[in-house]
Amino acid sequence: MYIIIVGGGRLGHNLAKSLISQSYEVLVIEKDPELVDRINAELGSVALVGDGCEGKTLESAGARRADIFVSLTGEDEDNLVACQIARHHFNIPRTIARLLDERNEKLFKKLGIDVIINSTNIILEYIKHELPSPPVMHLLKGLEKDFEVVDITIPASAETVGRRVGELALPQGAILALIIRRDRTPLVLGIETLVQGEDQVIAVTRPEDEPSLRAALTGK
Repeated sequence: MYIIIVGGGRLGHNLAKSLISQSYEVLVIEKDPELVDRINAELGSVALVGDGCEGKTLESAGARRADIFVSLTGEDEDNLVACQIARHHFNIPRTIARLLDERNEKLFKKLGIDVIINSTNIILEYIKHELPSPPVMHLLKGLEKDFEVVDITIPASAETVGRRVGELALPQGAILALIIRRDRTPLVLGIETLVQGEDQVIAVTRPEDEPSLRAALTGK
């Protein structure tokens, strides 16, 4: 089975690594040459520099023989366009797209994306199993009142690295729900939890407070 992945960030990299370990044929398409070099250095020649929204790139990737097409970029528009080209121009039978903005979910479904990866729903399901009932209920109530789930990565050079979560000046009402460490280990936060470089922080906040939350977590 041949699988094409568009997006060589952390998610695409880890997916490619997992699929290759299961003996699938994989190709990653990524715009950033540095990410391509990093993937190829670890996994072999399985990544190429290119735009997954361009037919020329997909042609050179051998898209006409692909069985599954996965688009995991950080832009909903790119993921949707890439999957549309894969399905309608190259006749790839199965398309999977990452969704960041829930407002686009109906459009994704209407245009025939086979599988939609909604990170918000995945995160909430994880939280439901990891946290005791009262915090979970509080979190879900908040989400119904125009809150949003955000995913913030802490730069290795951030001023907050090494500080305790309880020391951070978070916006009022913001909830830090989960940290995913660099080694992909998930961790439910407490006030004594230390911030580490490249932590992926899953948080709940009001949309208007997101810039303040990012500043509090990264020191910028």
